[in-house]
Amino acid sequence: MLRSMKDMEDYTIGATDGVIGRMRDYYFDDEAWVIRYLVVDTGDDSARHKVLISPISIGQPNWSEKILPVSLTRSQVQKSPDIDTNKPVSRQHEMGYLGYYGYGTYWGGGGLWGAGIYPDELQAGLQNEVSSADARHQGEDMHLRSGNEIMRYYVHASDGDIGHVQGLMVDEQSWAIRYIIVDTSNWWLGHSVLISPAWIDNIDWAESKLSIDLTRQAIKDSPQYDPKSPLSRDQEAGIHAHYGRPGYWPRDSKQENRL
Repeated sequence: MLRSMKDMEDYTIGATDGVIGRMRDYYFDDEAWVIRYLVVDTGDDSARHKVLISPISIGQPNWSEKILPVSLTRSQVQKSPDIDTNKPVSRQHEMGYLGYYGYGTYWGGGGLWGAGIYPDELQAGLQNEVSSADARHQGEDMHLRSGNEIMRYYVHASDGDIGHVQGLMVDEQSWAIRYIIVDTSNWWLGHSVLISPAWIDNIDWAESKLSIDLTRQAIKDSPQYDPKSPLSRDQEAGIHAHYGRPGYWPRDSKQENRL
Protein backbone atom coordinates (compact mmCIF):
# COMPACT_ATOMS: atom_id res chain seq x y z
CA MET A 1 0.00 0.00 0.00
CA LEU A 2 1.11 3.56 -0.67
CA ARG A 3 1.29 6.25 2.01
CA SER A 4 1.76 9.99 1.79
CA MET A 5 4.90 11.16 3.59
CA LYS A 6 3.06 14.37 4.41
CA ASP A 7 0.47 12.35 6.33
CA MET A 8 3.32 10.79 8.33
CA GLU A 9 4.59 14.11 9.63
CA ASP A 10 4.69 14.15 13.42
CA TYR A 11 4.39 10.35 13.72
CA THR A 12 5.72 9.01 17.02
CA ILE A 13 8.85 6.85 16.83
CA GLY A 14 8.67 4.16 19.48
CA ALA A 15 11.75 2.29 20.73
CA THR A 16 11.52 -1.07 22.47
CA ASP A 17 11.65 0.72 25.84
CA GLY A 18 9.81 3.98 25.23
CA VAL A 19 9.28 6.88 22.87
CA ILE A 20 12.28 8.31 20.99
CA GLY A 21 10.53 11.33 19.51
CA ARG A 22 8.58 12.48 16.48
CA MET A 23 9.36 12.50 12.78
CA ARG A 24 10.09 15.99 11.45
CA ASP A 25 11.79 15.34 8.12
CA TYR A 26 13.35 12.58 6.06
CA TYR A 27 16.21 12.03 3.64
CA PHE A 28 15.56 10.39 0.29
CA ASP A 29 17.97 9.05 -2.30
CA ASP A 30 17.60 11.19 -5.43
CA GLU A 31 18.92 8.41 -7.68
CA ALA A 32 16.96 5.40 -6.44
CA TRP A 33 14.07 7.52 -5.06
CA VAL A 34 13.89 5.67 -1.75
CA ILE A 35 13.52 7.04 1.79
CA ARG A 36 16.84 6.30 3.49
CA TYR A 37 16.42 7.98 6.87
CA LEU A 38 13.78 9.62 9.03
CA VAL A 39 14.84 12.75 10.91
CA VAL A 40 13.44 12.42 14.43
CA ASP A 41 13.14 15.24 16.96
CA THR A 42 13.85 13.73 20.37
CA GLY A 43 12.16 16.67 22.11
CA ASP A 44 14.52 16.61 25.08
CA ASP A 45 16.61 19.38 26.63
CA SER A 46 19.97 17.98 25.56
CA ALA A 47 22.15 19.59 22.91
CA ARG A 48 21.26 16.77 20.55
CA HIS A 49 17.69 17.32 19.45
CA LYS A 50 17.57 15.34 16.22
CA VAL A 51 18.65 11.83 15.27
CA LEU A 52 18.43 9.65 12.17
CA ILE A 53 16.37 6.47 12.08
CA SER A 54 16.72 4.07 9.16
CA PRO A 55 13.71 2.16 7.76
CA ILE A 56 15.92 -0.91 8.29
CA SER A 57 14.92 -0.81 11.97
CA ILE A 58 11.22 -0.01 11.51
CA GLY A 59 8.73 -2.78 12.30
CA GLN A 60 5.02 -3.00 11.51
CA PRO A 61 3.61 0.53 11.79
CA ASN A 62 0.54 1.28 13.89
CA TRP A 63 -1.19 3.48 11.34
CA SER A 64 -4.30 4.14 13.42
CA GLU A 65 -2.27 5.52 16.34
CA LYS A 66 0.42 7.06 14.14
CA ILE A 67 3.31 5.11 15.67
CA LEU A 68 6.38 3.77 13.88
CA PRO A 69 7.99 1.11 16.14
CA VAL A 70 11.72 0.47 15.81
CA SER A 71 13.83 -2.47 16.97
CA LEU A 72 16.15 -0.18 18.93
CA THR A 73 16.46 0.95 22.52
CA ARG A 74 16.47 4.56 23.58
CA SER A 75 20.05 4.12 24.80
CA GLN A 76 21.18 2.79 21.42
CA VAL A 77 19.75 5.84 19.70
CA GLN A 78 21.20 8.26 22.25
CA LYS A 79 24.69 6.76 21.81
CA SER A 80 24.57 6.56 18.01
CA PRO A 81 27.13 8.57 16.00
CA ASP A 82 26.46 12.30 15.87
CA ILE A 83 25.16 13.53 12.52
CA ASP A 84 24.36 17.19 11.97
CA THR A 85 20.98 17.10 10.24
CA ASN A 86 21.44 20.74 9.22
CA LYS A 87 24.28 19.73 6.90
CA PRO A 88 24.59 17.20 4.07
CA VAL A 89 25.08 13.65 5.33
CA SER A 90 28.33 12.28 3.90
CA ARG A 91 28.95 8.66 2.90
CA GLN A 92 31.52 8.49 5.70
CA HIS A 93 28.86 9.53 8.22
CA GLU A 94 26.50 6.92 6.79
CA MET A 95 29.10 4.17 7.13
CA GLY A 96 29.67 5.15 10.74
CA TYR A 97 25.93 5.10 11.40
CA LEU A 98 25.28 1.77 9.64
CA GLY A 99 28.35 0.19 11.20
CA TYR A 100 27.25 1.27 14.68
CA TYR A 101 23.92 -0.55 14.32
CA GLY A 102 25.44 -3.52 12.48
CA TYR A 103 23.39 -2.89 9.35
CA GLY A 104 24.42 -3.86 5.86
CA THR A 105 25.01 -1.03 3.39
CA TYR A 106 22.18 -0.30 0.95
CA TRP A 107 24.39 0.79 -1.95
CA GLY A 108 26.16 -1.35 -4.52
CA GLY A 109 23.87 -4.40 -4.47
CA GLY A 110 21.68 -3.66 -7.47
CA GLY A 111 18.41 -3.52 -5.50
CA LEU A 112 16.62 -0.81 -3.56
CA TRP A 113 18.26 -2.08 -0.36
CA GLY A 114 21.52 -3.83 -1.14
CA ALA A 115 20.62 -6.80 -3.31
CA GLY A 116 17.01 -6.82 -2.10
CA ILE A 117 13.79 -4.81 -2.25
CA TYR A 118 13.03 -4.38 1.45
CA PRO A 119 14.98 -2.58 4.18
CA ASP A 120 14.52 -5.38 6.74
CA GLU A 121 16.73 -7.53 4.53
CA LEU A 122 19.57 -5.40 5.91
CA GLN A 123 18.40 -5.87 9.51
CA ALA A 124 20.91 -5.75 12.41
CA GLY A 125 23.12 -8.78 12.62
CA LEU A 126 23.59 -9.23 8.86
CA GLN A 127 26.74 -7.14 8.83
CA ASN A 128 28.69 -6.15 11.91
CA GLU A 129 31.38 -4.11 10.25
CA VAL A 130 31.82 -2.01 7.16
CA SER A 131 33.82 -3.88 4.54
CA SER A 132 36.84 -2.49 2.70
CA ALA A 133 34.76 -2.54 -0.50
CA ASP A 134 32.18 -0.30 1.15
CA ALA A 135 34.94 1.96 2.44
CA ARG A 136 35.94 2.70 -1.13
CA HIS A 137 32.55 4.41 -1.59
CA GLN A 138 33.15 6.97 1.16
CA GLY A 139 34.40 9.68 -1.21
CA GLU A 140 31.66 9.38 -3.83
CA ASP A 141 29.03 12.04 -4.47
CA MET A 142 26.04 12.04 -2.16
CA HIS A 143 22.46 11.81 -3.30
CA LEU A 144 20.50 12.34 -0.08
CA ARG A 145 17.92 15.14 -0.14
CA SER A 146 15.67 16.57 2.52
CA GLY A 147 11.98 15.83 2.06
CA ASN A 148 11.12 19.23 3.53
CA GLU A 149 13.46 20.85 1.02
CA ILE A 150 11.71 19.45 -2.04
CA MET A 151 8.28 20.62 -0.93
CA ARG A 152 7.15 23.57 -3.05
CA TYR A 153 9.64 22.78 -5.85
CA TYR A 154 8.28 23.98 -9.18
CA VAL A 155 7.20 21.32 -11.67
CA HIS A 156 7.44 21.96 -15.42
CA ALA A 157 5.88 19.95 -18.23
CA SER A 158 7.46 19.88 -21.68
CA ASP A 159 5.34 22.88 -22.71
CA GLY A 160 4.92 24.93 -19.54
CA ASP A 161 4.48 25.06 -15.78
CA ILE A 162 1.97 22.77 -14.08
CA GLY A 163 2.42 23.48 -10.36
CA HIS A 164 4.58 22.59 -7.38
CA VAL A 165 5.49 19.53 -5.31
CA GLN A 166 2.92 18.94 -2.60
CA GLY A 167 4.07 15.58 -1.30
CA LEU A 168 5.51 12.14 -1.98
CA MET A 169 3.73 8.79 -2.02
CA VAL A 170 5.79 5.92 -0.61
CA ASP A 171 5.47 2.15 -0.63
CA GLU A 172 5.01 1.30 3.06
CA GLN A 173 7.11 -1.89 2.79
CA SER A 174 10.03 -0.93 0.56
CA TRP A 175 9.97 2.83 1.36
CA ALA A 176 10.38 3.48 -2.37
CA ILE A 177 8.93 6.79 -3.60
CA ARG A 178 6.38 5.80 -6.21
CA TYR A 179 4.81 9.18 -6.98
CA ILE A 180 5.31 12.89 -6.59
CA ILE A 181 2.05 14.65 -5.71
CA VAL A 182 1.81 17.86 -7.72
CA ASP A 183 -0.50 20.70 -6.72
CA THR A 184 -1.70 22.30 -9.96
CA SER A 185 -3.88 25.01 -8.34
CA ASN A 186 -2.08 27.89 -10.06
CA TRP A 187 -2.79 26.30 -13.45
CA TRP A 188 -5.67 23.86 -12.98
CA LEU A 189 -7.61 25.00 -9.93
CA GLY A 190 -8.62 22.37 -7.39
CA HIS A 191 -6.62 19.47 -8.80
CA SER A 192 -3.64 17.37 -7.76
CA VAL A 193 -1.89 14.91 -10.07
CA LEU A 194 0.55 12.06 -9.62
CA ILE A 195 3.88 11.96 -11.43
CA SER A 196 6.29 9.04 -11.24
CA PRO A 197 9.95 9.89 -10.51
CA ALA A 198 10.75 7.72 -13.54
CA TRP A 199 9.13 10.36 -15.74
CA ILE A 200 11.39 13.16 -14.54
CA ASP A 201 13.50 14.50 -17.38
CA ASN A 202 15.71 16.83 -15.33
CA ILE A 203 16.08 18.21 -11.80
CA ASP A 204 17.64 21.61 -11.19
CA TRP A 205 18.34 21.53 -7.45
CA ALA A 206 19.80 25.05 -7.47
CA GLU A 207 16.65 26.47 -9.08
CA SER A 208 14.23 24.20 -7.14
CA LYS A 209 12.70 22.87 -10.35
CA LEU A 210 11.62 19.47 -11.68
CA SER A 211 11.06 18.97 -15.40
CA ILE A 212 8.96 16.08 -16.69
CA ASP A 213 8.67 14.59 -20.16
CA LEU A 214 4.88 15.06 -20.45
CA THR A 215 2.67 17.72 -21.98
CA ARG A 216 0.26 19.84 -19.99
CA GLN A 217 -2.69 18.47 -21.95
CA ALA A 218 -1.65 14.87 -21.27
CA ILE A 219 -1.52 15.70 -17.57
CA LYS A 220 -4.89 17.43 -17.70
CA ASP A 221 -6.43 14.40 -19.45
CA SER A 222 -4.98 11.92 -16.93
CA PRO A 223 -7.23 9.87 -14.60
CA GLN A 224 -8.44 11.90 -11.64
CA TYR A 225 -6.51 11.55 -8.39
CA ASP A 226 -8.34 11.98 -5.09
CA PRO A 227 -5.85 12.55 -2.24
CA LYS A 228 -8.56 11.68 0.30
CA SER A 229 -8.93 8.10 -0.99
CA PRO A 230 -6.41 5.22 -0.97
CA LEU A 231 -4.82 4.64 -4.36
CA SER A 232 -5.65 1.20 -5.77
CA ARG A 233 -3.46 -0.81 -8.12
CA ASP A 234 -6.17 -0.51 -10.78
CA GLN A 235 -6.00 3.28 -10.50
CA GLU A 236 -2.21 3.15 -10.75
CA ALA A 237 -2.47 0.94 -13.83
CA GLY A 238 -4.88 3.45 -15.37
CA ILE A 239 -2.45 6.33 -14.79
CA HIS A 240 0.48 4.45 -16.31
CA ALA A 241 -1.63 3.26 -19.26
CA HIS A 242 -2.78 6.82 -19.93
CA TYR A 243 0.81 8.00 -20.29
CA GLY A 244 1.90 4.84 -22.11
CA ARG A 245 4.46 4.10 -19.41
CA PRO A 246 5.19 0.70 -17.83
CA GLY A 247 4.30 0.17 -14.18
CA TYR A 248 6.93 -0.42 -11.53
CA TRP A 249 5.17 -3.51 -10.12
CA PRO A 250 6.38 -6.12 -12.66
CA ARG A 251 9.85 -5.50 -11.24
CA ASP A 252 8.46 -5.99 -7.74
CA SER A 253 6.93 -9.42 -8.19
CA LYS A 254 8.36 -10.51 -4.85
CA GLN A 255 6.41 -7.72 -3.18
CA GLU A 256 3.11 -9.21 -4.37
CA ASN A 257 3.94 -12.42 -2.51
CA ARG A 258 4.56 -10.43 0.64
CA LEU A 259 1.24 -8.58 0.74
